[in-house]
Amino acid sequence: MNAPHHNQSQRKPLPEAMVAALRAQFGDRFSLAQAVREHHGKDESPYPNMLPDAVVFAQSTDEVLVVVRLCNAYGVPLIPFGAGSSLEGHVLALEGGITLDLSGMNEIVSFNPEDLLVSVQPGITRKQLNEHLRDSGLFFPIDPGADASLGGMASTRASGTNAVKYGTMRENVVSLTVVTAQGKVVRTSSLARKSSAGYDLTRLFVGSEGTLGIITEVTVRLYPQPEAVSAAVCNFPTVNDAVQCVIQTIQLGVPVARVELMDRAAVVASNRYSKLTLKETPLLLFEFHGSAAGVQEQAQTVQEIASHHGGMDFAWAERPEDRNRLWTARHNAYFAGLQLRPGCKASTTDVCVPISRLADCINATTEDLAKASFPTTIVGHVGDGNFHVLMMLDPDSQAEWEESEEVNRRMVRRAIDAGGTCTGEHGVGMHKMQYLVEEHGEDALDLMRALKRAFDPNNILNPGKVISLDAHLG
Repeated sequence: MNAPHHNQSQRKPLPEAMVAALRAQFGDRFSLAQAVREHHGKDESPYPNMLPDAVVFAQSTDEVLVVVRLCNAYGVPLIPFGAGSSLEGHVLALEGGITLDLSGMNEIVSFNPEDLLVSVQPGITRKQLNEHLRDSGLFFPIDPGADASLGGMASTRASGTNAVKYGTMRENVVSLTVVTAQGKVVRTSSLARKSSAGYDLTRLFVGSEGTLGIITEVTVRLYPQPEAVSAAVCNFPTVNDAVQCVIQTIQLGVPVARVELMDRAAVVASNRYSKLTLKETPLLLFEFHGSAAGVQEQAQTVQEIASHHGGMDFAWAERPEDRNRLWTARHNAYFAGLQLRPGCKASTTDVCVPISRLADCINATTEDLAKASFPTTIVGHVGDGNFHVLMMLDPDSQAEWEESEEVNRRMVRRAIDAGGTCTGEHGVGMHKMQYLVEEHGEDALDLMRALKRAFDPNNILNPGKVISLDAHLG
């Protein structure tokens, strides 16, 4: 399968003086080894491996500064790397260069429970953070499924199953420490709950996918652990019935914490992979947070709505172990889907639309997928209008890749026509670059290019991602 803008054959070798400087500074945390480069030259996207020329394992902001200044001085591409769980080619070294592995920067910098804030290094994962918070009565709710690093989650403006109640990384990142391409350290905001002081640099870096700066510290909001939590599974005759139930639930203002859609194929795959016995029809997974009385009221309201839309077998999972089993199965839907076609390569895509247009978009996408020559699944954080398609492709079939990209094109353009976006949470990476002009317009892209040139005049930071500096390339 061919990747766009694949310039690896044109790469230049690393300057010897730069290699010597990095080796002197980092010792065995600077690596030219093939195995290390291969590990950092792949992610969960469908694209072929694209290896960096070397990998540096940083442990502090000062060390990041050293690498950034060297890369800027020598004009060498620099790609930040966290957990490697990205889906759109974010961490692939299109033009070679240095991959900066931040996974060792995984410490809690400061914890302020009175302010419901925690500051962390970028390599800490969401599970590590919540394990640290477990006895505090607080938790960090953003849950994209993969155990992603918080730096990566901020960089891609990640979301997940809890977004319908708690929002995305955009709403929950308070401040960042960023190393700029010119080798300066910037703190983007104070810790105040609100501010009118200057441009909102925090929101500019959140979602920039490592193209404007390297995040070395993240301050995020925390939330009290709910008094009561209850989850339920409800099956529906069709995907449309399930989606109509969600639309009515959201429009009535029922404060569900999570509501996830799985089509029949996703349920079948999850039953096999996670050893479950879910009824194999389209279903919704609900979770309710709040007081015991509030949770009971929410659940009763949703159950009544579901029954009006053909919902059946409303089954409760109130014990933590039962809830965890359900949500683990949902989070493993990607890996479960891969088992529908052993040896396949998955291409994933997501869009997000206004809730009023969700049924139209999912129904049309379902019709497209019914004609596909390869297995597919649909899952979605449908409470906020976001859904995902997983396509299991023969890795040696260019025809299947082209067919899957046509499915993706139709899905994206349908979403944009509905007032939505080409990606709700995966990010742009390489895969969605071509759609930004359709979503935002050429004038907006020119403004983005101007920002990129201002922040990164030598174009060293994750080049070939999000936008191209050449207007005709998108």
